[in-house]
Amino acid sequence: MAKEKTVYVCSHCGQESPKWVGKCPSCGQWNTYVEQVVRPEPVGRRAPAGIGQAKAKPQPIGEVEGGEEPRIDLHDQELNRVLGGGLVQGSLVLIGGEPGIGKSTLVLQTVLRMPEKRILYVSGEESVRQLKLRADRLSGTSDNCLIVCETSLEQIYVHIRNVQPDLVVIDSIQTISTDVLDSSPGSIAQVRECSASILRFAKETHTAVILIGHINKEGSIAGPKVLEHIVDTVLQFEGDQHYMYRILRSIKNRFGSTAELGIYEMRQDGLRQVSNPSELLLSQDHEGMSGVAIASALEGIRPFLIETQALVSSAVYGNPQRSATGFDIRRMNMLLAVLEKRVGFKLAQKDVFLNIAGGLKVNDPAIDLAVISAILSSNMDVAIEPEVCMAGEVGLSGEIRPVNRIEQRIGEAEKLGFKRFVLPRHNLQGLNAKRIKIELVPVRKVEEAFRALFG
Repeated sequence: MAKEKTVYVCSHCGQESPKWVGKCPSCGQWNTYVEQVVRPEPVGRRAPAGIGQAKAKPQPIGEVEGGEEPRIDLHDQELNRVLGGGLVQGSLVLIGGEPGIGKSTLVLQTVLRMPEKRILYVSGEESVRQLKLRADRLSGTSDNCLIVCETSLEQIYVHIRNVQPDLVVIDSIQTISTDVLDSSPGSIAQVRECSASILRFAKETHTAVILIGHINKEGSIAGPKVLEHIVDTVLQFEGDQHYMYRILRSIKNRFGSTAELGIYEMRQDGLRQVSNPSELLLSQDHEGMSGVAIASALEGIRPFLIETQALVSSAVYGNPQRSATGFDIRRMNMLLAVLEKRVGFKLAQKDVFLNIAGGLKVNDPAIDLAVISAILSSNMDVAIEPEVCMAGEVGLSGEIRPVNRIEQRIGEAEKLGFKRFVLPRHNLQGLNAKRIKIELVPVRKVEEAFRALFG
């Protein structure tokens, strides 16, 4: 009997090595190599070179019939928008997120709202009674939603043949294993083999499949990186467990844009869609309070207004502190340096704390102007008028740089009743000011913005 061949595979990036190594040369992670048995490919599967008929025939791209892919309405505007208009038949969608963030709740409440479709919900983590308790809490039921607890891929295919569903949900892919491999569920080989097999099933039968996956401590999908290449769509469900808001982002989408964003509010009876996040992210009682500035930000292609809060106080222990929640701390330090060098405000011996209200993490550089305005407002203890909104990127020389999609930002502020909008002067070019009812305040440098805000 021939000796089994083994190979060591990095559980973080999938890099293979003939021997065990402590640090992966590809991704730099320590102690991530695990041993796997390499099964030789059967001789019957190998097709000799130059022999065999090709199943597909090459054809000119102009003769290929186009058109929109048929989609399944999920009865969830946020989820439909992130997917690009609905779930494409025959597609494989992966939803990832931290434990307890609400992935299973989102998927279960979605399938319970689809009584017109036959759905098979395969759970490898929870029992049938646990799923029933969750469904009762969500106040939803559907006779066409069938649930089964199974971790064997072969048995899942048996259930699929018996049920003939329109949509299959697998929660989670890390718990599924196939008899073809001897490794344990959740290993790289198992996740890769099961995902590839499910993809073949989805494409051959035109059945939509939703996979739920965990993420590791680095924030990426657990398992091999090839898992993200196999699926058609990768959705990231994220948020802080101490806050009520959840954000659904599209990281990869073969049937739509990756710039869309869905926002949910976690409640006792499940997740509620937030159609207008600006009204929820703004507190209406900040009039007369210093250190608060309203910024018009973009997440993807969706504009919404956020409240930027800052607190500046004298350093008690001699070593000033810098802290930012929801904003890049390095960018905040850069903005503080601009204030000190270009404008002349001495903040070197001051503690500066910055917070984006609502628990959101914003990477849009257009909120730079709101950040420095909130910091200056707290430093001087002078409140900014509550009817003022702003957007602008701050450069190292103190200039206010233009931002993209300025009309959408202004429209969002106008819709919520703001009276003045501070924007970069360069954004006035090509802007139809006649259609805009809100007062526009163009500024070119940081000093001009401060004079417009504080007089």
